[in-house]
Amino acid sequence: MVDVKGRWALITGASRGVGYETAIFMAKQGCNLILHSRELAHTQALEQEVRALGVDAYRVAADLAKHEEVVSMLDMILAKGTPVDIVFNNAAVQIAYRKDFWQTPVEDFDASFRINFTAVATICYRLMPKMIDRGFGRVINTTSGIKNEPEQAAYAASKAALDKFTKDLASRLEGTNVMINLTDPGWCRTDLGGPNAPNAVETVIPGITVGAFVDDRKSGRFLHAQAFSGMSLADAVAKAETMTATPYVI
Repeated sequence: MVDVKGRWALITGASRGVGYETAIFMAKQGCNLILHSRELAHTQALEQEVRALGVDAYRVAADLAKHEEVVSMLDMILAKGTPVDIVFNNAAVQIAYRKDFWQTPVEDFDASFRINFTAVATICYRLMPKMIDRGFGRVINTTSGIKNEPEQAAYAASKAALDKFTKDLASRLEGTNVMINLTDPGWCRTDLGGPNAPNAVETVIPGITVGAFVDDRKSGRFLHAQAFSGMSLADAVAKAETMTATPYVI
């Protein structure tokens, strides 16, 4: 199991919900944190909270729908010389539930892909080559299990694109100590999931983070957070390492 003490992790969407739970858990494991949100003020209290747990941390801000802001955020992180070892691409947007899905506007797709896919791809392309050069890296991309719901077509399609992108990158990481995998928090009671979701957000731990700790150099797995709910981190990692990547159906 990977020891993350002293390593640096970037968490997008860290200010609340799943991102917040991820930040607190990783800080408790000794991991230093780069806390992303749309506004710096949104993670001010969280930075203080994780620093109180004994780790280093700083905040970054970017509207992930604006490519230039994503690039500027990454430029700043790299200019600081922070060796980003772990990335949790957690932030996402669920634009609307279109009961009349035949009238879904193109703007739904544009916004969904910018935030849920293009921003993630940009982060991966900028940070993963440096991970390969340093000989270590873990990337965990957050997907969704939504299916057969054209009412949420834009969100679902952007996540499907993310799945394909992740698996394709995974095919190029053999022989490195850089791994990229998918996770899904499940339907949780968050601002995105709403109050009627069956799962408390705390149930995502430790499963939402397990991809940062696996150490068998295998990528392309789908690690559903709810499959690890209530487990110790060590047991969750052991279970994750028995799972194989789901192959494409040809």
